[in-house]
Amino acid sequence: MRTLLIAFLTITLGASSFAQNATIEQEIKDLSKAKWEWMANKDVNKLADLFHDKSRFVHMSGSWKKDRELEIIETGSIWYKNADVHDVVVEIFDNNTVVLWNRITLMAHVRGNDVSNEFTVTEFYKKEGDDWKLLDLTFSSVRDTHEISH
Repeated sequence: MRTLLIAFLTITLGASSFAQNATIEQEIKDLSKAKWEWMANKDVNKLADLFHDKSRFVHMSGSWKKDRELEIIETGSIWYKNADVHDVVVEIFDNNTVVLWNRITLMAHVRGNDVSNEFTVTEFYKKEGDDWKLLDLTFSSVRDTHEISH
């Protein structure tokens, strides 16, 4: 009887953990998708809420903090017109820390020119209270044949 009870608890807790991870994974995927839309629409108010105060952004031309990224988006120095997401992988490290990798084709307007680039974008998220905060967003230039290992 004791063995049966232990087995039942193990299965129940495992299923609960799996369901919780699936919920977190979907929540982060949805948040990342919304972030690309907010960037395209230059919605700096929503982005300011999403970006952690100590967040960092790594681009092909440099690295900077939250205030500079918001200024770049608001002024259109870089206009993230469209991120065509080809693949997404999410890794949950605990219930408060998540890394998401996107393989994207980014259409952007940079220094007066429309450009298209292939990237793998790495996004680090941390749960603070009820909200997820973006800690880091890093663009890595890749070839269009690049794949993210699942």
